[in-house]
Amino acid sequence: MGAAVNRKGRARTGESPLFDPELDHLPPEARWREWMGRVEAVIFASGEPVPRETLARVVGKGCSLDLLVDDIREELRGRPYDIVAVAGGFQHRTRPSFADAIRTASGAAEQIVDLSQQEALVLMTIAYFQPITRMELSTFFAREISRDLIATLRSTGFIASGPRAPQPGAPYTYVTTKTFLSHFGLDTLRDLPDHEALEDAGLLSRRSLAEGDIPVASSQERGDEAEIGDDDGDRDEAEGSPDPE
Repeated sequence: MGAAVNRKGRARTGESPLFDPELDHLPPEARWREWMGRVEAVIFASGEPVPRETLARVVGKGCSLDLLVDDIREELRGRPYDIVAVAGGFQHRTRPSFADAIRTASGAAEQIVDLSQQEALVLMTIAYFQPITRMELSTFFAREISRDLIATLRSTGFIASGPRAPQPGAPYTYVTTKTFLSHFGLDTLRDLPDHEALEDAGLLSRRSLAEGDIPVASSQERGDEAEIGDDDGDRDEAEGSPDPE
């Protein structure tokens, strides 16, 4: 007869847990293969990027998740899907070259976030200089950044309210979200092109942003890899208190 368990699926006091992440009874190669299967299964079953902390629960303490994922990706080489590091976790994604086939088979129209050049420039500025207030954005561009423009960016899920600024009136700041990272295929904000290097190359500066001199790629040019997903947490945050400015 199996061990009695509590409602959380763990064995009662004095008994061994039913789930064994360490797998010490297996030889090293078999243990590694089992860990690979577990990690891929967890990622496959999730519709959102799976954080490292979640994956760490199903493998041994000495397991390197990066090496494990590298081995899984090697086995997926040549397949129409891959595991990518995005928004602070790992996610199964189909390769961009199969986007047309997927759309044709499903009959679904492509979800495109069609931002104007000004909206894209403001989003870029928030990404690089967050947390930043609407007034600071207006000063940055030497013209008012309207509440409507901010509302448009919030409606995409790309930005949300950040901490209050230490300024008179304590206005809200704006920050990018996990939806922003996921849509643009970034793992963290550190994956943005280096700001100082762009400035040194004359590709990014307050003046060029304000004058709108930076070319903005269309959604089609950025590729078909990412679509906006439903991220309730980010949307809840983005739909918080109104801008007090």
